[in-house]
Amino acid sequence: MGAAATTDDSNRSPVTARGGAGRQVAATLVMVSAIALFVVQEPWSGYGLIVAGLVLAAVVDRALLKHLALIAASLVIISTMSLEADLSDAGMARFTVVLSAAVLLPFAISRLWWREDIIRFPMLTGKRWSGFEYGYLALVVVAGYLLLPWYFIGTGAYQNWPEISGTNEIIRLFVGVNAVGLWDELFFICTVFALLRRHFPFWQANVLQTIVFVSFLWELGYRGIGPLLTIPFALLQGYIFQRTRSFTYVLVVHLTFDLIIFGILVHAYNPHLADVFLTSPR
Repeated sequence: MGAAATTDDSNRSPVTARGGAGRQVAATLVMVSAIALFVVQEPWSGYGLIVAGLVLAAVVDRALLKHLALIAASLVIISTMSLEADLSDAGMARFTVVLSAAVLLPFAISRLWWREDIIRFPMLTGKRWSGFEYGYLALVVVAGYLLLPWYFIGTGAYQNWPEISGTNEIIRLFVGVNAVGLWDELFFICTVFALLRRHFPFWQANVLQTIVFVSFLWELGYRGIGPLLTIPFALLQGYIFQRTRSFTYVLVVHLTFDLIIFGILVHAYNPHLADVFLTSPR
């Protein structure tokens, strides 16, 4: 598969490519609703922001309205459940159903109903990884290994995840962490970022998707000073996708981080396991 259609300025229509404060405000209102929904956890405030954003979009740009409505629908779907980590059978089933719906709905409407080729998941690009890509992945490993133990264990953030004490729970944690990591890229990068990229320059679209990405991660467990890590991570994921045009690569980067996080969480609750983190405060 080739480059994602939404990551190229030439693929934005002349109408939607034009600037406009009204369009920017409309998109910002919808994206900021994620803060109300997932950080502040005031759903009706979040829904109000969504409605305000969609009404404004209906006035200033009907094409933008369509795509903001897809993102808004997904945010409403996600808001129907708690995002706090839950490794029980019911919790994992709930995450599977709700998060799957949040990705499948906009994809199905955009691709099957509107016949658009915007939401794509470019995997087999036919390109070899460049030196930059190998180097960036190595940097991810080093940065994650050095910084993440300090955050999770040093600040006590690991307690935002359920206690892990047995093999079954460790397996569930591994599955859950990686499944959510996969979903993050499917939704925030290949869906939210791609739809926004259809209407806004790269950095505007990237900042807007970061608001949603970081808000979701906050409720998931990355609280306290977590945004100091998740904001640059979300911005970089958007940048890397823009540069590489590869879902596979951004997924590898994300799951590399998640593998380190998995090891830290196991070690945090079971100090005798995965005792390989030099920067762990313990």
